[in-house]
Amino acid sequence: MGFKDILNDFLNRSPDKTPRPDSAAAESVPTPDTFDEQDQEIFSKIESRRKYQEGFYRFVKHPLRAMIEEPATVLFVSIPIALLFLIGGSLSLILSYGVGVLFTTTMIDDIFVFSLLIAIVPLAILDLKEGLRVDSIEASLPNFFRDVAGMNDSGMTLPHAIHIVSEGEYGALTPHVRKLDTEISWGVPFVEAIRRFGKAVNTHLAERSVDLIAHASSAGGDVSEVLRAAAHDAYEFFNLKTERKNGMRIYVVIVIMSFFVFLFVIGVLSSTFLTTMAEAGEAVAASGSSQKFIGTVDLFLYNRLFCHSGMIQGFFSGLAAGVMGEGRVLAGLKYAAVMVLVAWVAFRFFI
Repeated sequence: MGFKDILNDFLNRSPDKTPRPDSAAAESVPTPDTFDEQDQEIFSKIESRRKYQEGFYRFVKHPLRAMIEEPATVLFVSIPIALLFLIGGSLSLILSYGVGVLFTTTMIDDIFVFSLLIAIVPLAILDLKEGLRVDSIEASLPNFFRDVAGMNDSGMTLPHAIHIVSEGEYGALTPHVRKLDTEISWGVPFVEAIRRFGKAVNTHLAERSVDLIAHASSAGGDVSEVLRAAAHDAYEFFNLKTERKNGMRIYVVIVIMSFFVFLFVIGVLSSTFLTTMAEAGEAVAASGSSQKFIGTVDLFLYNRLFCHSGMIQGFFSGLAAGVMGEGRVLAGLKYAAVMVLVAWVAFRFFI
């Protein structure tokens, strides 16, 4: 090596001549700021996904699914439509006939009745559908647990037992059972799969039974005995619920009959007593007699007051019937909607 080579080597080793990495290599090395940005992006995506899985945001993303799974969310649609119908109809009447239309006709009452029905009928229908689904699931749940326990006792493994049982028919529970079989066949642990099953079924009895099975299985108990105990508990729960419904059904009938008796009494009072009084008052006034037998009877005003009282009676009687019959106020909306409509028809076309 000559002197020139030695000098070049020395110059290349000097600090100011140290080779620097090119820009592409520098950019490929992650820095702490890059890690923070990635973490923030991941957390923001998780938060966004969680936000759209519950509440109003979930309704915005999947409105039909949210309304079917949670009937109360239909109020986000039905109440604004009912308010628009009420306000628009009222303004249209006032602009067309003047403010006096509110006191001299029943058209504003008709608009209010239909606005109320627009608000509550969709919720009543969806709640009725949900109630039928829950009843079907709760009736099938004991049979499902009992069948799985029996298959497991016969020597089958738990995944094989669930696979055989999933080929049966369990009403509204069937798609959830088949989904449980699919998850277990994919290698999902039984405890995690059964918890997902309870969350998907989304009934009080299913959550209670699944919680019992999951805790007992995690503690290392005999799965067959746990399933049999859960089946017995679900069967007793469903029987008690059915007995309560059957026992309170007579009171629901009494509430409904009392409403129709109320309408009948009002109809008789309006068509006989008040009509006679109104005709007598008009006859006395036409004769020009100074003696006042009775004052002027405003039959329209009385009938309108009776109509309002009948619809109020029907609405709240329906809610009371739901509470007594099924233990839920929402369950009474179907009775309330029908009785309000019956009261409106009775006073518009028969009384």
